[in-house]
Amino acid sequence: MQLLKSVHHIAIICSDYEKSKNFYTEILGFDTDREVYREERDSYKLDLSLHGQYCIELFSFPNPPARPSRPEACGLRHIAFQVSNIEEAISHFQSKGIVTEPVRIDQFTDRKFTFFADPDDLPIELYEI
Repeated sequence: MQLLKSVHHIAIICSDYEKSKNFYTEILGFDTDREVYREERDSYKLDLSLHGQYCIELFSFPNPPARPSRPEACGLRHIAFQVSNIEEAISHFQSKGIVTEPVRIDQFTDRKFTFFADPDDLPIELYEI
């Protein structure tokens, strides 16, 4: 019996809420579905969607501990987004001050991909489909 239907969302805890909110909405282009301030936790929760599909819960908490991204640490490795034209996507993000790694080719699919980081150094992959 197949119980899982699909990925529902990705939860991200950020260290600077306004900076990360700007990154995910203004730079990556996510839509804000709902923004809630939870006073008892001194925490924001921002629900973000992409093309009408709920994708990311962005949280803020006071003084969250850093999580190592590099060298590659155990745990969730990165999030990846599909793009139609990787060069066009890279150009768009570079115009907004985002530095991407050199484009690589997936050895199994022959597809192009690259990485960049969010404001907390979370690795984000662009994968050309």
